[in-house]
Amino acid sequence: MQNVIIIDADKESIRVLQHLERIESFRIVGIVDRSEQGDSKKFAIQNGIPHRPDPESFLSENVQFVLDFSGESQFTYNLKHSQITVLTKPISQLIVKLLASRCVDLDPLQSDIATYTSIFNSVGEGMIGIDKTGYINLFNDSASKMLGFSAEEVIGKPILSIIPESGLPDVLHTGQPESNVELQLNNGLDILSSRYPLFSPDGTANGAFAVFKDVSGVIRTAEEITDLKRVKTMLEAIIHSSDDAISVVDSDGLGILVNPAYTRLTGLTEQEVIGQPATVDISSGESIHMKVLETKRPVRGVNMRIGENNRDVIVNVAPIIVDQEVKGSVGVIHDITEMRSLMKQLDHAKALIRELESTYTFDDIIGTNDDLLVAVSQARIAAGSDIPVMLRGEPGSGKELFAHAIHTGSKRSEGDFIRVSCASLDVEAIEAALEHTEIHHEKSSGTLFLDEITELKPDVQKTLLEYLGSGSITAAGHPIQLSVRIITSSAANLERAVHEGVLCEDLYYQLTRMSIRIPPLRTRTEDILLLTDDLIAMLNQEFGMTIQHVTLKAMQRLQSYEWPGNVRELENVLSRAMILTEAGSTQLDEEDIVRALSSRSEQYTDSALPEKRTLASLMEDHERSVLEASMKENNGHKVLTADRLGISLRSLYYKLEKYKLI
Repeated sequence: MQNVIIIDADKESIRVLQHLERIESFRIVGIVDRSEQGDSKKFAIQNGIPHRPDPESFLSENVQFVLDFSGESQFTYNLKHSQITVLTKPISQLIVKLLASRCVDLDPLQSDIATYTSIFNSVGEGMIGIDKTGYINLFNDSASKMLGFSAEEVIGKPILSIIPESGLPDVLHTGQPESNVELQLNNGLDILSSRYPLFSPDGTANGAFAVFKDVSGVIRTAEEITDLKRVKTMLEAIIHSSDDAISVVDSDGLGILVNPAYTRLTGLTEQEVIGQPATVDISSGESIHMKVLETKRPVRGVNMRIGENNRDVIVNVAPIIVDQEVKGSVGVIHDITEMRSLMKQLDHAKALIRELESTYTFDDIIGTNDDLLVAVSQARIAAGSDIPVMLRGEPGSGKELFAHAIHTGSKRSEGDFIRVSCASLDVEAIEAALEHTEIHHEKSSGTLFLDEITELKPDVQKTLLEYLGSGSITAAGHPIQLSVRIITSSAANLERAVHEGVLCEDLYYQLTRMSIRIPPLRTRTEDILLLTDDLIAMLNQEFGMTIQHVTLKAMQRLQSYEWPGNVRELENVLSRAMILTEAGSTQLDEEDIVRALSSRSEQYTDSALPEKRTLASLMEDHERSVLEASMKENNGHKVLTADRLGISLRSLYYKLEKYKLI
């Protein structure tokens, strides 16, 4: 390395001398400019080169050349350092001229070199080159980052000392390129490398280079994509195997997924739903999907009608939230029709179980209401005698429970308790029921409970009156002495039934020798809490559930309801609420009660007016529909139905026969 001092160079000379800085073997260590505003001083400042007005301070053992442009022959130097060569102005100017002629060719070349070097170091792929001896002569910045070595550390070293697994020596030897070769570096980095031989003009391989890129991220991404596809396949399989209808929409409310159960329920195929607004499947009501997307909160237990068949359903919809942002919503749709069928089967099974058990006592009558306590007191007195008992009260108020308790508390408790619906009795049936209750147990006769006494046919009333008067019945022409206890019930107005000739007056007086009126549930709301706790405990055993209590708002909802079906309806509503509640729940919330109350009865809708129908025919169709609905509401009890419609029992029978409803 030759150190140079420049003295009083002009502007043109400075421009040319700049090239000395590009020559590795020359270095300008000082500039002398004895004028304050000289060009050489400005050059020194711009390039960070030391500058002084006196050359003596720069002369040292480390300076080899002095280029003097001053032209002052009298200017002398202290040449105590014999190694310093002073080039006077003519010689210095000659050097500048020679450099200027060469700079014309060097500038474009150096510009190209700078451009290629910049490109070489800016590409994302790593590049390594070797000469014909296998030593590294090319190494870019990307290769430095991937390998963890600087260019200064590897240039001039054997390739195998840096990358022992490198295939560049093989490519140099064979002269054959290799493409997309996988390789793991010592630092654990996975790369994909392509190697190429370099040939001299005579066709001799005189080097090789490799281009490689980091594929660790690509491999991780590919693995993640594979895992995501596997999870997606599993989720789709779960959704498609579900018996519940499932509908999913995106953040704009457009359908993105439905399962086969959804198609079966609504009749709509994927093609008719995917990409369509969430309202495409709604027959009536608002879109719960859109409501959830707007509020970002789940909505549960909504009654709706969807699909081509206007199916009644209950819908639960929840938002899909990713990174605190709503990406869509998912809805689960339950067909109420199937639920109602299951509830009916459950009610029937419960009735059969209770009929088989028949072991109710006065302790099973729950309540603290004064009217109820009076009824219980009267029933206890009735249990101590054999006189007929008439239990009066609305449907579902507990008449059969009272009858059971009276039987269990009487001396006939070891005998049979037989319940018979009066609507199904004829003479032979009442005689068979009396005989069966009499002879089933040798020690004591049992109790015959006749439900809804006003529905007894006249000839059956006559047979029953005969037994109550004489204690015997005539069968096959011979009197048979019996001692069966008779308990009857009625939800109808007995006095009106006697007045209209529906109930025999003498039978009325025989059956009402002891009459007990059971209060309806709506008059004893203080008992709803006790009844609810007792019913939930019983239903937990039946359903295998663990409901512990109802919330305050749920209880307020129960106590504010009118309960036309009394205790029986309360039990049905609680059973529905328990079935419809979330799996694993330990309490009933207000929404559970509301949902159960809303699904307690079928919904009827008026059909559109048909063409070419007379007013009379339309009125008859409407009357038939009202009769069907009323009979269903009163569980087939004709006396209750007649009272509900405000017509006589004979008129009801006439209309039922007219429309072939019996």
